[in-house]
Amino acid sequence: MTVEQYEIEDTSDWLGCPTPLETCRHQLRIYENEVEELTLQLRQAREKIFNLVEMHSKAANERDALRSQLTTAKAETADANRLATEIETRSNWQLMAKDKHISELTAKLRTFT
Repeated sequence: MTVEQYEIEDTSDWLGCPTPLETCRHQLRIYENEVEELTLQLRQAREKIFNLVEMHSKAANERDALRSQLTTAKAETADANRLATEIETRSNWQLMAKDKHISELTAKLRTFT
C-alpha cells in the first residue's frame, strides 16, 4: 500500500510542532546526554576493574606467601615425623634389649632356684 502525496497532511504550520532544525537539536541533546551517561558508566567500570586488579594482586601475593609457609610447614612436619620414627625405633630396640636382658636374668634366676 502506498501513500499518495496529497494524502499526507502538512503539519509544518501547526502551532507547537518542532521544525526539522529543532528536532535535530533535540535529538543531539539526547545523544549528548547518553554519551555523558555512558562516559560516567565507563569511568566507574574502569575504577571497579582497577580495584579488582589490585584485589587480585593482593590475593595472589597472599597466596604465594601462604604457599611458602605451607611448604615450610610440610618440611617441618616431615622432619618431625622422621625424628619421631627414629625415636620410636630406638625405643623399640631399647625395649627389646631390656626384654632380652630380663629374659636372661629370669632364666638365670630359674636355674638358681
